Amino acid sequence: MLTPLASALAGWDPGSGQPHPAADPIVLLGVAWADIVGDEIARNSHPSQIYGPSLIVTTRSSAWSQQLSFLGERILVAVRARVPSAAVDQLRFRVGRITAAGTTRRGLRAAAPRKAVLQKQSPSASSEEALARFRDAVDAQQRAKRSAGWKECYGCNALIAPGATLCVSCVTARDEARQRLVAQLLFEAPWLGYVGTAALVERLTPAEYDAVRRKILTRWWEILARVRATRRLSRDGRERLIASSYVVLKSGVAPERVAPAVVRNVLGDELHDLIYETEPNNKTNVE
Repeated sequence: MLTPLASALAGWDPGSGQPHPAADPIVLLGVAWADIVGDEIARNSHPSQIYGPSLIVTTRSSAWSQQLSFLGERILVAVRARVPSAAVDQLRFRVGRITAAGTTRRGLRAAAPRKAVLQKQSPSASSEEALARFRDAVDAQQRAKRSAGWKECYGCNALIAPGATLCVSCVTARDEARQRLVAQLLFEAPWLGYVGTAALVERLTPAEYDAVRRKILTRWWEILARVRATRRLSRDGRERLIASSYVVLKSGVAPERVAPAVVRNVLGDELHDLIYETEPNNKTNVE
């Protein structure tokens, strides 16, 4: 179920180093839900959970679930534009209890007044009428944006403000893809350094490279430290590959110039002996 924002904030300690709970994508979606689907539909549905790539939406009845499924693509576009950190690419609907409309948004209304998607209207007689109003409002909004010079995102065709070429969601996806590529190159060719990696990754900045480098070194060391603690290697020997890339990336020494002393200095005697002196068929140390 959707956690009330007041409850989430009550458990947050600014000094704990934990992310602010209001940054939770499901909390942000709850706050923005009426903006995304309109007040009337929001009274009959709410986002309740993100499960993998799916956003679970609770509806008041199976009729509402069916009707909303017809608008799935429009809702997804709005969700990605409003809360790109949600990283969802499909909607799933289930029937459940709907809390009183507006309880999640009340505490933030003064700080962040929202623009209503639908104008004040009398309640719809049916879910079909409410959804028809929603479609009309979205179409009107699209026409207004196009008239103001908004263009389609190069990546997903969502409308974006003049001057931009990609929407926030596509920018996020592009940056994540670039980070994965850099991480792959750091593993497969750690000797390339920034200059060599930048030659293969378009528009890579030193800051981006260094951020990925520090992150992957931390991740690799966690894996190696776990090996040292358990004194067990995987049967596929992946820890040896990780250790080799870790030594080169950490030391900055070219592979052909990495002497045994360098490896021991970077890994430590215990980890070095465990990784490089354990035979793969030794069942007491390899799992």
